[in-house]
Amino acid sequence: MRTIVIGASISRTGAYHPFGRQIEAALRMFEADANAGMAEQIIGRPCAIKLELYDDQSRPGRTREIYRSLCAERRADLLLGPYSTGLTRAAARVAEKYGRVMMNHGGAGDDLHDGRTRMLVGVLTPASEYLIGFVRLLTTLKLRRKRVALVAAPTPFAQAAAEGAERALSERRAWILGVRIRVKFRGWFDPAATPTTLAPVLRRNRVNVMLSAGGYEHDVAAMRFAIESRLNLPVLGCIAAGVARFGADLGGEADGIVGPSQWEEDLAVTPEIGPTPREFARRMRERLGGAACDYPAAQAYAAGLIALAALRDVPFEDAIDQAELRAALERLQTTTMYGEFGVDPASGRQTAHRMLLVQWHSGRKMIIDPAALDERGDLEFPSGWRLIVASLNFLRMRTSAPEEPSAAAAESDKSEDDKDH
Repeated sequence: MRTIVIGASISRTGAYHPFGRQIEAALRMFEADANAGMAEQIIGRPCAIKLELYDDQSRPGRTREIYRSLCAERRADLLLGPYSTGLTRAAARVAEKYGRVMMNHGGAGDDLHDGRTRMLVGVLTPASEYLIGFVRLLTTLKLRRKRVALVAAPTPFAQAAAEGAERALSERRAWILGVRIRVKFRGWFDPAATPTTLAPVLRRNRVNVMLSAGGYEHDVAAMRFAIESRLNLPVLGCIAAGVARFGADLGGEADGIVGPSQWEEDLAVTPEIGPTPREFARRMRERLGGAACDYPAAQAYAAGLIALAALRDVPFEDAIDQAELRAALERLQTTTMYGEFGVDPASGRQTAHRMLLVQWHSGRKMIIDPAALDERGDLEFPSGWRLIVASLNFLRMRTSAPEEPSAAAAESDKSEDDKDH
């Protein structure tokens, strides 16, 4: 029986270790499932799966060392990428040099799939699409003016997410429905210094929507500032709100905050291969000692499933032809518990997967926009959306939105809103 070696780096230590722990647990579960018959069921031929996982310490230099070894020395048959855009970029350059396909389950930066790393195949939705659902939600709110502050960290991932949000906010529909970007903040959010600079600007521009795009700590700091600033911001959103840890760290203050999510266990999908979302989440909680399962774990498990599905059309009795594997992934259209999979043939960029939009309520994330399309191409809004959005006029339940200005003030505000800030 042929043993297929799958190599990857994971962040057992360093800045990304909370996600690294989940990713390792998910990949070990994938290995066990694959060797219990799942691999043969998916591929159609008997085989065994062996994982080679190494701690990248959340460092690019260490990541490059690991993937050089996997490519040149250990000769892993398949490569899975690390977590984060920065580490994925480091690993992808090595994989490209050696002509090895790498499944990208952890890096959302748009620049990763700019055509320079053809052997990189994306599983997750790129960063520039993270906040489009939030903008679509914003246009539906019954606030006469939606004055937006966009707070973004100075990283490629955050900048891509912020630029995607800006494009969506500048579209004609958003403009007609009263959405304006009034404040743009670019830089690290320092809880000790940034509020002193930012709060007066938000107050002067009468901002009532604040959106943060950054790493986890950046977003949490920005949301804590928004909550504690007494600026009466009724609409808050950030990328970190899609992570289970967000609710634990902010407690009741997380209620009403909206964020994007790559995956949730309540996702309504019927997988063609692998377990259902609920089954996967249940088993992951068992492995994690009861801790919640986040989307990085789902992404990693799905990457393994997708790699197996691609092997249906690729001989692997001897060395796996990497060009044939890349071509098989280009053609592959399938559904896992993570959602749909399909890529742009030239860049390997994920095109089929859809982002979710979630909102925190009483310590629990609720899906409010599944971005699911029916056969007519109409967007379906589930009961959760109607319950949370249509019945509230805005998102923050703990505060009241500012009163609408008088007619004279509104006219003055109209001219101000039309300025470029």
